[in-house]
Amino acid sequence: MGNVIEINDLSKSFGAVRAVDGLSFRVKQGELFAFLGVNGAGKSTTISILSGQLKRDFGEVSVFGCDPARDKAQIARRIGVVFQSSALDQMLSVRDNLRSRAALYGITGEDFKKRLAELAELLSFSDLLDRTVGKLSGGQRRRIDVARALLHSPDLLILDEPTTGLDPQTRKQLWNVVNDLRKNTDMTVFLTTHYMEEAADADYIVILDSGKIAAEGTPLELKNRYAGDYLTVYGDAKLPDLGYPKEKIRDAIRITLPNTGAATELILSHPELFRDYEVTKGKMDDVFLSVTGKDLTGGDDK
Repeated sequence: MGNVIEINDLSKSFGAVRAVDGLSFRVKQGELFAFLGVNGAGKSTTISILSGQLKRDFGEVSVFGCDPARDKAQIARRIGVVFQSSALDQMLSVRDNLRSRAALYGITGEDFKKRLAELAELLSFSDLLDRTVGKLSGGQRRRIDVARALLHSPDLLILDEPTTGLDPQTRKQLWNVVNDLRKNTDMTVFLTTHYMEEAADADYIVILDSGKIAAEGTPLELKNRYAGDYLTVYGDAKLPDLGYPKEKIRDAIRITLPNTGAATELILSHPELFRDYEVTKGKMDDVFLSVTGKDLTGGDDK
């Protein structure tokens, strides 16, 4: 499986602020790659460089073997981008927005009608085609943003905070569409998100802090390295001091452990205490807080 994106020692400054500071990573074909960081960590700057909208100061960047600084048009034919802020014209109808965008890729006439019908069914916006974008709700507008990015059937979809502020139903619909496309077309997805449950489904994760990579790996690797495990004992059990932090939660007691091995050791050493229990991995929120010391919250970033 080849690399869709290759970045080596990428740096970008805005005045005295080093927004991106020596980044190096790879994104493989067909994978869901999560790019995480608090506001100002450098996520959007990196995306702007990848899509050819911003020039880098230093380093090497390759997207499908092309340099965004030299081959922007060639790369644009193979990528779709859903930016944090909507790129739609608020004064035009949904149909006219998508028609004008499709024309940039040579998709016109019957080809456009066919593609529009496919996307309208996929993203459930057939009833919105003649509505002015400015009169749509946030969730409706986001569906059209995604349709705009998918018009030309891209090989790489970049999603920059795609579901921030959306209701759970719309978020689920968007992810169903993205996951189906990944499965059926081997499309690569480059994601930034503030929702850790979305990042938990990624194939690979990079966590940024102040423009640098603070941690990277698969979700399981990161959880094992930074989050530890929880051993939850249900019922009215009165546990003695077992050498690990514990807390009462509803009808259970939760013990915080450094790893799964510690949980196994406890259970085997005290089988009489563990009749109804559950061992769970820490969450990606725990990983992020452990790595950066910060909570992940919404908003724009450099």
